[in-house]
Amino acid sequence: MNKQTNQHCFVALGSNLGDSRAYLDKAVRALREHPQIEKLQVSPYYQSKPHGPQDQPDYMNAAVSFDTSLAPEALLDELQKIENDNQRVRAGVIRWGARTLDLDLLFYADEVIQSKRLSVPHPRICERIFVLLPLRDLGAALKKVNHNTIEECIAALPPSAFREIKPL
Repeated sequence: MNKQTNQHCFVALGSNLGDSRAYLDKAVRALREHPQIEKLQVSPYYQSKPHGPQDQPDYMNAAVSFDTSLAPEALLDELQKIENDNQRVRAGVIRWGARTLDLDLLFYADEVIQSKRLSVPHPRICERIFVLLPLRDLGAALKKVNHNTIEECIAALPPSAFREIKPL
């Protein structure tokens, strides 16, 4: 049996229900303790306005990078398990609504993946300052999304986007 080689990944973290800092901390701890994840780095935490419906609390956001031997869909399963272990509710919720924990796989090495369950790179990275700034903090400024680097995506955002986020 061939052992999967390690791939460098980036994941966005978000929470706006309950003790958001505790949920993000628990997610980071679960990733750090996973036997097939190593070299975990965590961005600073940010507070941001909701991207969807505005009648919900502000979000706390961050990003992590790590190396893993998990295949992409197996990694997605692990991320969803961490969400579920932190009271993430999926049924009957409004899209982009409030949640205890959201973990989005942004990049899996340099792979482009389009499946029923997974789109990598994440298709809306360049629209979301709460993803872009933590990625830049992790040294991903030159990572490409649809022919644009993270830094180019940040530069293209309107000035109003920067009023919707602050470091914690």
